[in-house]
Amino acid sequence: MIEARDTGAPETGRPAGGRDFRPEDDGKRGRRKKKRSPKLLWGAVAGAVAVVAAAAAGAVVLTGGDDDKSAATGLSNGPGVLPTAYTPQMADRQMARIAQRSADQRPMTQGEVFSNETKTVTYQNYSFTLAGSQLSGDCKSVTWGQRLHDDLAKAGCSQIARGIYVSQDRKYVGQFAAINLASQEGADQIVRVMDPATKSGFVLPLLAPGAPKFGGGFSAAYAQAYGHYTIVTWVQRAGGARPASLNEMIDISLAVEKPADFVWGRLPDEGNGR
Repeated sequence: MIEARDTGAPETGRPAGGRDFRPEDDGKRGRRKKKRSPKLLWGAVAGAVAVVAAAAAGAVVLTGGDDDKSAATGLSNGPGVLPTAYTPQMADRQMARIAQRSADQRPMTQGEVFSNETKTVTYQNYSFTLAGSQLSGDCKSVTWGQRLHDDLAKAGCSQIARGIYVSQDRKYVGQFAAINLASQEGADQIVRVMDPATKSGFVLPLLAPGAPKFGGGFSAAYAQAYGHYTIVTWVQRAGGARPASLNEMIDISLAVEKPADFVWGRLPDEGNGR
């Protein structure tokens, strides 16, 4: 288990140095307990995802399936800023079967990542609605930072899917991003290079018409390698106010990370080599 830490971003007025953000409510020091859904029937899950992806392909035009359509729907990039708190996590052994993109060659689709099941996401008392999503084949255009751009190119970045979520009470905003890379080694490196301590760059937040602005003030991001994918969940209070506890940000992130479930559907079945 990895602890989230305060990176001392300028917005907080705190010195740099990666201090723990100690929540006052339960003494768990901001530990992020990963939500794990049962993923035992790999073949059945993969089939279900394939059906969802095929069914959603025709809906891409309505939801901004590429950069040009995103512009038509009013989606845009937010400012190039760094999260205040950041938790990196490398890939685990469960994802070894898709450690290489050569074992998972089908490109992501917007309907697969942001399926009907992820239009509304919940965790505990938090509920969020997808306000906009975008799938880009130009990794450089939806990220910032020269070193990050260089590492994305070296890691064979081919796609980045992004979504913006707004809580039903409009008090919170969340960003989700899935980065398609050539290998798990590259995915782990992107998790490392996006650490705000390196000041190397980050994913640009996706903005949607009518959604609260995202990027200024206090925010917390959680990045993990899932095989050859890097998944980023980035959350904040609307307006960027500092939360009373980092556990508040953790709970929000556990709702917003729901689209990451698409990765489980891409794991080949161990029995037949799919």
